Amino acid sequence: MPGSTARRALLRFLCLLALLPAAAFARDTLAEYTLDPVHTRVMFAISHAGFSNALGTVSGSTGTVVFDPDDWTRARVDVRVPIARADLGDADWNKATLAKSLLDAEGHPEARFVSTRVEPVDATHAKVHGDLSLRGVTRAVVLDVTLNAAKRHPMPPFRRTVGFTATTTLSRADFGITAWKSVIGDEVALRIEAEATYDGKADEETEMETAPALPAPASPEPTP
Repeated sequence: MPGSTARRALLRFLCLLALLPAAAFARDTLAEYTLDPVHTRVMFAISHAGFSNALGTVSGSTGTVVFDPDDWTRARVDVRVPIARADLGDADWNKATLAKSLLDAEGHPEARFVSTRVEPVDATHAKVHGDLSLRGVTRAVVLDVTLNAAKRHPMPPFRRTVGFTATTTLSRADFGITAWKSVIGDEVALRIEAEATYDGKADEETEMETAPALPAPASPEPTP
């Protein structure tokens, strides 16, 4: 009978589904995110003759973060930092820092970090091992990374966004930066605040959120 044939075919299909691993139906959350240069900044602190810690920042970093919040071991990072944009808050100080005897921004205009492996600590923390190239020298470093958020951004275009804080400590001598030892300390503390966005189509999870419609203001708002 046609009905029996259809039922047998459906039963065979259901049996085949039962044999497939559950992972085959799991949504792959691994995605490539593009670093947001506006909301990504590298901060560094270094001793100034023992009197204070000079603070500087570098903005405008670019690169990619491949990330799966459910499996940190799959993460990959490739970031370029424009050394010439280092800013310590004073034009003369900036010029001295970027000179050939120190960062040599003209000869080596960018630093680059490429991850080699990721060691998960817990759901929101990991140690990211990688190679840092600075001033023509490459050294292995480890970043202590905290995942701050992985969600749909609340502002248009509502892209899926991840945000991280990372810290580490470097020796400037390891990268051949040895000038002014009596004034500049060797240990450099780094703090990185980074945001990266997913440029592909939003997945089902992010599409579940719908931005609420904002009511029109009763009167024009003053321009800030």
